[in-house]
Amino acid sequence: MTPPIPAKGHYDIGFLLLPGFSQLAFSSALEPLRMANHLADRTLYTWHLVSRDGAAVEASSGLATAVDQALEPMPALDLLLVCGGVEVQRYDDRATLAWLKRLAERRIPLGAVCTGGYVLARAGLLDGYRCTLHWEHISSLHEAQRFPGVAFTSQLFVMDRDRYTCSGGIAPLDMMLNLIGRQQGLALAESIAEEFIHERIRGVGDRQRTPLRVRLGHSHPKLEEVANLMEANLQELLELDELASYAGLSRRQLERLFQRYVGCPPLRFYLELRLARARLLLSQTHMPITEVAMACGFVSPPHFTKCYHDYFGHSPSSERKRRHDRQADLVEPPEASEPPLDGTGESESLPCGD
Repeated sequence: MTPPIPAKGHYDIGFLLLPGFSQLAFSSALEPLRMANHLADRTLYTWHLVSRDGAAVEASSGLATAVDQALEPMPALDLLLVCGGVEVQRYDDRATLAWLKRLAERRIPLGAVCTGGYVLARAGLLDGYRCTLHWEHISSLHEAQRFPGVAFTSQLFVMDRDRYTCSGGIAPLDMMLNLIGRQQGLALAESIAEEFIHERIRGVGDRQRTPLRVRLGHSHPKLEEVANLMEANLQELLELDELASYAGLSRRQLERLFQRYVGCPPLRFYLELRLARARLLLSQTHMPITEVAMACGFVSPPHFTKCYHDYFGHSPSSERKRRHDRQADLVEPPEASEPPLDGTGESESLPCGD
């Protein structure tokens, strides 16, 4: 079994910095490589910073970062990561897009952090792949029907064959820790996470947590107020009349708001929030299933198990087993012939229904 990037002693990774790139996302991808070298006490990774013309690149924060070289001469790399940021939709540099295509022709694995995936997609290098972007950009791409050949997901990061994409913020840290774990072993990846006070290495099955106001579509301030109340009271549940009263609404008004803007009754939405919270606890903690049920407002474990199975199609114990399977993937990567390394493919969306 071999990782998508060949297992060897030393890796050369390039970072293409685009104007307005996210300094946080870039650093989150680079720093694990530095720490890997430090903890291993030898050079496991080297990196090269690249810009279109070899000049320093200004990040979205206004800070300029010096680079090692321009696009040419083309460096010998094991992986190239495109680092994007603000206003990436306007980026249309033909020389850079052509350069990325030449890298792909040489079968150099390509990846992106934050919005860099947009540039790979614009170059036609994500067609037929699963990938991810920051949640702010995914919805707009769907609405504009851009890049129909690309399967965008809400995952934190996606490792699909020779394409590695992740969302913004500190998500690149998790992607690189997974990559290091597969190449150098889980022990080193966990040691790096401890050095960075990163309590858990998130896996390919983890998803971006879209803000509640975005999930509701900025639809109505009263609706957002009630939804926030629900989210703050998942263990000690509030009655529907209480929720309506806190928001200065009648029960009937509250029910109409949810039906109009969310498409389901308020109690159904409340249940979905509780089940989503339970799923996070099952996958991210060692809490016993009984305690998870109580923490999410379920009166008994059997009732919790039934609701969970009805909604997700599998039991809470199966969810916990999936967590162990994901951790095992860090130790031993899947066969190249297996499905792409992007989780089970099931949707995290919370459909409304009775």
